[in-house]
Amino acid sequence: MITPILMLGAGRMGGAMIEGWLAAGAFAGSDLMIRDPNPGPSALAAERAGAVLNPPEADLARAATVVLGVKPQVWREAAAETAAWLGSGAVIVSIAAGVKSADIAKAFGGRSVARVMPTTAAAIGQGTASVFADDPAALARAHALFEPLGTVVSLTDETLMHAATAVSGSAPAYLYAFIETLEAAGTAAGLSAKEAQRLARSTLTGAAALLARSGEEPAELRRQVTSPGGTTQAALDVLLAGNGLPDLMREAVAAAVRRSKELGA
Repeated sequence: MITPILMLGAGRMGGAMIEGWLAAGAFAGSDLMIRDPNPGPSALAAERAGAVLNPPEADLARAATVVLGVKPQVWREAAAETAAWLGSGAVIVSIAAGVKSADIAKAFGGRSVARVMPTTAAAIGQGTASVFADDPAALARAHALFEPLGTVVSLTDETLMHAATAVSGSAPAYLYAFIETLEAAGTAAGLSAKEAQRLARSTLTGAAALLARSGEEPAELRRQVTSPGGTTQAALDVLLAGNGLPDLMREAVAAAVRRSKELGA
């Protein structure tokens, strides 16, 4: 039994999960209980679809699955407010970055825990979720929650969640930042802001779709559009030079890994 699902926090990521579930028909609004002092549009839409918003503590005992979706800095407070009210068989599925399974299990009275690092594209069924759990039942519970929302990758070692956060959970922001800077470079080269925006966004979303559909390696697709001595090669000579994109990306991922470890300390 996976439902009712209790959402502790329904911010940007929790809201994306709710939107994805409802759009896919994976869960009905009536399958959800949401605790959030400042509910956003996704939580309010779920309430209109039958979800219980900010239920009284006594109702929390009905929850079969608890999604810990609050910010890492306040997760202990959320656990302290709810753990005593939960049924003994409730499974905790945490999306709090950096917070260790053992700490979550202890705070929730020894209940089974799965950790997940998802992405907000879950809202449109194209999310990516990195999952870890020692308990096979908790792992299966996490898969059941996130498979309707996109791709699920199971990790064999909890310490890899830091790298998964850096490479997947945080990575949409890297792409958005790249698009922002590409658009700015386009305007600097003489395009209007609207022209640069349409060209950059359409080209990159098309390239991403081709990568997903073709099955080709990124390096091969890059070679296919790079003529020796051409314009693309000239640009790549800058991007891939020393202290360029490869070094910057390694530094960025390393910084995200460090921060993930700090959040869990």
